[in-house]
Amino acid sequence: MLDSRRNIAPACALSMLAGYVDGIGFLHLGGLFVSFMSGNSTRLGVSLAEAQWWQAASALGLIALFVAGAAAGSLVVLGGGAERQPWLLLIETGLLAGAGLCHAYGLSNLAIAAIVLAMGLENAVFQIDGGAGLGLTYVTGALVKVGQFLAVSLTGGPRWNWAPNLLLWAALVAGAAGGALGYARINLAAIWFAAAAALALAAIVAAAMRRSRA
Repeated sequence: MLDSRRNIAPACALSMLAGYVDGIGFLHLGGLFVSFMSGNSTRLGVSLAEAQWWQAASALGLIALFVAGAAAGSLVVLGGGAERQPWLLLIETGLLAGAGLCHAYGLSNLAIAAIVLAMGLENAVFQIDGGAGLGLTYVTGALVKVGQFLAVSLTGGPRWNWAPNLLLWAALVAGAAGGALGYARINLAAIWFAAAAALALAAIVAAAMRRSRA
């Protein structure tokens, strides 16, 4: 997915968006995540071992919502159509904007639910037929590829194949820092900036697709 320069910029932008949203969610939830389900799975296991049933239920609920969002995104992809990427981003925009509205009306739990669904759905943006694709809201796989491609480079293979995956990681970290700063100033209302960014990305991707077909 990252072997095309055309894909690197939008993938990094979406990873930055996911990091921004996850930074907000992490602070709001006090240590749980809205996009990093490996962390929530670890928290689930630890909470079960410590008989902290409410924390375990919270982690499990977030995981279930994320899976539901990923499934919804895959249904859009499997439905076909040339405009599926912009549609996915528009749906993500709607969910994030809905989260902002829920927060404005004091419905923070519904806001978090909408955010987690949006993060699950985002991972379908670069999904291809058969379910394979590029994970955008977590970067463990990207860091593994950095190490693997570095080894290939050191043994005479392509020199810079590791760089796009490192950029994907750096984008998520930068986004998380931005999300933390936004949350510190305006609390969960910072999610409105994420909704605006998702809408802008939808417009950019749609325009790029139309130019490529012209």
